[in-house]
Amino acid sequence: MKTGAFQSFDTLIIGSGPAGEGAAMRLAKAGQRVAVIEAHDQVGGGCTHWGTIPSKALRHSIQMLADYRRNPLFAHTRDQIQVELPDLLRAADTVIDDQVRTRYRYYQRNRVTVIFGRARLVDAHQVAVQRPDGTAEEILQAEHLIIATGSRPYHPDDVDFEHPRVLDSDSILSLQHTPRSLTIYGAGVIGCEYASIMSYLDVKVNLVNTRDRLLSFLDDEITDALSYHLREQGVIIRHDEQYTAVEPADDGVVLHCQSGKKFKTDVLLWANGRTGNTEGLGLEAIGIALNQRGQIEVNASYQTAIPHIYAVGDVVGPPALASASYDQGRFVGTQIAEGACDWSLIDEFPTGIYTVPEISSVGRTERELTAQQVPYEVAQAPFKSLARAQITGHSVGMLKLLFHRETHQILGIHCFGEQASEIIHIGQAIMSQPGSANCLDYFATTTFNYPTMAEAYRVAAFNGLNRLF
Repeated sequence: MKTGAFQSFDTLIIGSGPAGEGAAMRLAKAGQRVAVIEAHDQVGGGCTHWGTIPSKALRHSIQMLADYRRNPLFAHTRDQIQVELPDLLRAADTVIDDQVRTRYRYYQRNRVTVIFGRARLVDAHQVAVQRPDGTAEEILQAEHLIIATGSRPYHPDDVDFEHPRVLDSDSILSLQHTPRSLTIYGAGVIGCEYASIMSYLDVKVNLVNTRDRLLSFLDDEITDALSYHLREQGVIIRHDEQYTAVEPADDGVVLHCQSGKKFKTDVLLWANGRTGNTEGLGLEAIGIALNQRGQIEVNASYQTAIPHIYAVGDVVGPPALASASYDQGRFVGTQIAEGACDWSLIDEFPTGIYTVPEISSVGRTERELTAQQVPYEVAQAPFKSLARAQITGHSVGMLKLLFHRETHQILGIHCFGEQASEIIHIGQAIMSQPGSANCLDYFATTTFNYPTMAEAYRVAAFNGLNRLF
């Protein structure tokens, strides 16, 4: 392969998703010469093109459809609305286009060089970039490298993903029809979100879970509520199942399980795990080892085995959230620019699951507090008692606060229902305050706009304080 031009930068970033963008913006603000290498033909990474943005845009459209069907004003026309999956996906494309333009403007405004092509590490300081047009490789050099290549759906060798009826969370976004039935293998965040979305399109959904309950990292009461509403929507949930084979055919696909169960549906969505985008980067050749899922091992500062090479975002594994990835990028950018970082990444970051209704959580669960023998109490506000929820028709759900019985310190916040991922941040802000400022009493003595969903915090606070004796 011929070698083309040679360019030198202070820092090279491979990947333009949230982690890469966070690092690039921080370093550019510090006056560094920064280049971002992107394998796709547009910036934004998997978050923008195949993950967070399209799936959440799809979910928003589904929520609007559900609201329309539920509203008595449209009772005479609700059966006349026929919505197909490709229609919803086209609506998501508009959001993706807007996001790409916005992100690219950030790079331009901050004078970050964006290079489209596939990267390969030549050594610990040099990266070769193969342009899409097949021209000579371009060699880039930098003092520091940041790998932010993200992840992709995990593909076991014995599953034929070339078959049109076998999909993953990327390829389902290209589906050109609404299937009559769907089996989802894997009931993590992606599996639950798509089970919720597809059920509202009147698709018969089997949700096959490899564990004993849905989303076991969340509060049990919240996941019980999710299970109930998924089943109410017609989703069949099967726990503790392991696949033995996937058998695609012209008329459908059959998922065979160790228990002897068989699930035959129009299509199968494989939603069981992800793997790091590290293939072809040449990491192992320079001494950076990968785990069995193709992810990069890093220390607490996100340094790899080679200290001036960092890795951030989904490519290093959990938590694999766009929000956390962006912060990791900023954290590393600060370390490179200043030699140290005077702020640390928070341990208790919020989690959002965009089912219908949605879920959000921050802090510890009842299960964790019980195991740790922490004397806690529960404060609850059912949405059905809130005037704003009654007005909007979003009365399904609740806000749940866990607090210390003696100090009233807030230990965990769990929300299920419309706007849960927005509502959670009010509690998160108070929860992060030091000392006595972080307590339930704040919500009992604060005036909230009325009617609002935020008022749930006041209702919950009174409920919790009334439980004490």
